[in-house]
Amino acid sequence: MADATITPRVRKRQPSRAKNFLKTLGPGLITGASDDDPSGIGTYSQAGAQLGFGIGWTMLLSYPLMAGIQEISARVGRVTGHGIAGNVCRHFPAPFLWMLLAIMCVANTVNIAADLGAMADAVKLLIGGPAALY
Repeated sequence: MADATITPRVRKRQPSRAKNFLKTLGPGLITGASDDDPSGIGTYSQAGAQLGFGIGWTMLLSYPLMAGIQEISARVGRVTGHGIAGNVCRHFPAPFLWMLLAIMCVANTVNIAADLGAMADAVKLLIGGPAALY
């Protein structure tokens, strides 16, 4: 009964370690994974099937460039505390931003269409039938 008279302490809830870890990764996680979409996998599969290891030497050139772009993007985000959109908003006028937004909407629409087409082709390979249906 003595425990009933003790008032409990109100603890401030702290975020979990997993949430802190994901917050630390931030937009970099999405940026790093953004190239592994169905249209990319379809393209890589076709290139591998047609060319084999014949163009493997291009990795010697492309990998350092890809790593450099990721490094620069990470450093800009780390120093400013903002992503690409936040930094563009601070340094460019509004008409440029609206044009950039329109171009990104068109590019995202085309990318989604390519993803759906690649998934439809994969389903056609697995079960047959018309690709347009999928």
